[in-house]
Amino acid sequence: MLKITSWNINSVRLRLGLVIGMLKDLQPDLLCLQETKAQDSDFPAAALAEAGWAHQAFRGEKSYNGVAILSRRPLSDIQMLDWAGRTDCRHISAVVDGVRVHNFYVPAGGDVPDREVNEKFGHKLDFIDGMTAHFGSAKPEKSVLLGDLNIAPLAADVWSTKQLRNVVSHTDIEREKLLGLIDQGGWHDAVRGHFGPEAVLYSWWSYRARDWLASNRGRRLDHVWVSRDLKQSVAAAHIHQPARGLEKPSDHVPVSVTLNI
Repeated sequence: MLKITSWNINSVRLRLGLVIGMLKDLQPDLLCLQETKAQDSDFPAAALAEAGWAHQAFRGEKSYNGVAILSRRPLSDIQMLDWAGRTDCRHISAVVDGVRVHNFYVPAGGDVPDREVNEKFGHKLDFIDGMTAHFGSAKPEKSVLLGDLNIAPLAADVWSTKQLRNVVSHTDIEREKLLGLIDQGGWHDAVRGHFGPEAVLYSWWSYRARDWLASNRGRRLDHVWVSRDLKQSVAAAHIHQPARGLEKPSDHVPVSVTLNI
């Protein structure tokens, strides 16, 4: 069995205690973090190794972005790819137990869903196009793609598909591109596949909400996909909603998938 957890931590140093606590509570074999906001020299590698996670791969820059993979088991063939013509620390991958795990932090895209007036939105679209070209050219096998993809592709992934239709993360063009990436890359959405097409699923709740749980205006921005040869290996999936209620939490919660391999 291989349990993989993905979590946009929104600063690994600020929330190191939450990370160590979540590792103990969830007991994953692999924890993939996004938005670590720590350059490599400041990543808390020693503290995480002391907590039992000596196998690490991380890539970061000061104050922004950053991705990391923490593992109970040895990691091999660590790779770091750049996307959309930038070197902004949004991807890292490694092999564990013969499975290639790609950890992504896709750009949020700003507030205006128009690339002509919002360069950030254009960057996001180009990033997804790059992923589609990369994985579509040679459909991966024995692979996992996960992370904060910053798009909620289905109506059941948002609190109101009507009200969010023109809001970045749920616009038609973003949804179409993400679903195209799944199709052309030969991926299977392991979380959605586990819960079914109608289940309302969220992994992110805005800090702006006075009471995030009462309003429950969430979005499923965090994903775990598997290559289609691993589709039948998905044994369990879970979105850890209580993590949003921790003291000084990330606005994202961990998402886990267990593979029977």
